[in-house]
Amino acid sequence: MTDNATPVDNLGADDLREATAGAAPEVAEHDGAAARIAELEEQLATARQETLYAQADIQNVRRRAEKDAADARAYAATGFARDVLSVADNLERALAAIPADLRDDDKFKGLVTGLEATGRELANVFGRHGLTKIEAMGQPLDPNRHQAMMEMPSDQPAGTVVQEMQAGWMIKDRLLRPALVGVAKKPD
Repeated sequence: MTDNATPVDNLGADDLREATAGAAPEVAEHDGAAARIAELEEQLATARQETLYAQADIQNVRRRAEKDAADARAYAATGFARDVLSVADNLERALAAIPADLRDDDKFKGLVTGLEATGRELANVFGRHGLTKIEAMGQPLDPNRHQAMMEMPSDQPAGTVVQEMQAGWMIKDRLLRPALVGVAKKPD
């Protein structure tokens, strides 16, 4: 043995095989454990991502359900309100049909007063439930609120509402019924 020789250099081929044979399974076990850890970390990351998506979906469903419930509460009376609008229209027509001379007649004064009081109370009930009348006369035609039924020659600018045949109504911020209107056009 020389001074520069190491104990490994003095080993024979068989001795070297024996010494490294024991180390190979440890390296293989280490590589297998590292691969298993990497696989588990990937599964964990996937599970976390899926959990985040599921939580976001649950939150979106909750928000949508809350909005639907709020809309249902706010607009639950829509069908009923549409039906009652025809009653309000008929009441207005009845009041408009009473001639001025009969309004002052003592025989009809109580009837007129009662009809007017009923009209005011109906307007108050509409107001409490978010129903508002659409202003149409003199306004530019808005297809989201007005339904043009005819064009009429007029000195008003073209597209201006000059006649209202039936009042339009909103329920909160939604259209309940469009106003039926006549629109100005330039004279021929």
